[in-house]
Amino acid sequence: MIAAQSAFSDSKKHLLILDALRGIAAIMVVCMHTFEIFCAGDYHKLIINHGYLAVDFFFMLSGYVMAHAYDDRWGSMTIKDFFKRRLIRLHPLIILGMALGAIFFYYQQSAVFPKIAGTPVSSLIIVMLIGFTLIPIPPTMDIRGWNEMHPLNGPAWSLFFEYLANILHAFVLRKLPNLFLGLLVALAGANLYYVAITSPSGDLIGGWSLEPQQLTIGFTRLLFPYMAGMLLRRMVKIETEKNTFFIASILLILVLASPRVGDHSNVWLNGLYESLILSLVFPIIIYMGAIGKIKHPLIEKCCIALGDISYPLYITHFPFILMFY
Repeated sequence: MIAAQSAFSDSKKHLLILDALRGIAAIMVVCMHTFEIFCAGDYHKLIINHGYLAVDFFFMLSGYVMAHAYDDRWGSMTIKDFFKRRLIRLHPLIILGMALGAIFFYYQQSAVFPKIAGTPVSSLIIVMLIGFTLIPIPPTMDIRGWNEMHPLNGPAWSLFFEYLANILHAFVLRKLPNLFLGLLVALAGANLYYVAITSPSGDLIGGWSLEPQQLTIGFTRLLFPYMAGMLLRRMVKIETEKNTFFIASILLILVLASPRVGDHSNVWLNGLYESLILSLVFPIIIYMGAIGKIKHPLIEKCCIALGDISYPLYITHFPFILMFY
C-alpha cells in the first residue's frame, strides 16, 4: 500500500512528491496512535484526530500508483510477475511486524488488553505463524481482546485489504473502461457517504476485524479511494510541473490533524466531513503531488527519505506503542 514507490520503471515519471506525502501520512499515523493512549477511547478527545484517514489516503495513493506503474505494461507482464513484485515489496516487512508484535506481546499486558495475561505461548506462536501469511484470524482466535484480524500488529489489517485490492486490480479493475470504472467509483462514493454519516460513532474508524460491521467499514474504506485513485490517474493528464510540495504537505497535515467536527449529539457531521475529505480533498492532494517537481536538492533528499521510511515506519511502529497503553 505505502511501499509502492519502487513499482515505477525507469521510463516512468517518478512521482517523488507522492513518495514524500506517503511518508508524512505514515508519521501522522504514528502520532495519532501515540496520542490515542491519552484519549481513553473517546475519539472526540483525540489529538491528530483524523490521523486514521491516512489509511484511506494510502489506498487512494495506491490505486493511483498502481495504475501509473502497471496499467500500460500488462502486455509484457504476467499476473504472476505482478504478484511477485507486490509480495517482494510488501511481505518481508509484514513478517517483521508480526515478529515484533510477538516479541513485545507480553510486555503489552494491561487492563486495556484483557486476554494477554491468559494467552499461552503456543497460541501466540500459532497466531504469529498465521500472521506471517497475512491470513486474518477470526474473533474466536483473538489473543488480545479487541477481536482484531491481526492482533500482533494491528495496522496489518490495511495490508490485507491492500492485497485484496491488488487481486481486484489484476483480474478485474485494470480491464474496465473509464466509464464503467467511473460508475463503480460513484456507487462506492455513495456508499462511503452513507456508511460514514450513519455510523453510530460518526466516523470511518474500523476495518481491522472479521466481524461483519468491521468488514463493511473495511471494504468501504478500500473500494472508493482505491478505484478513485485509479480513475484519477486515467482521467487527469500530468502535463505541467509546479512547485507543489509544501502546499500539498501542509494541506495533508491539516486535514489529518484537524479536530473532530461536531459533538456527541451530532456525530453525523464528522461523518460528512470525513466523506468530503476522501472524495474531494484527497484527490486534490494527490493531483498536486503528481504534477509537482522538486527543484532544490535538499528538498529532494527529504522527499526520498520520507518515501523510504513510510512503509517500514507504518508497519512496525504499533507493537512498540502498545507497551504504553
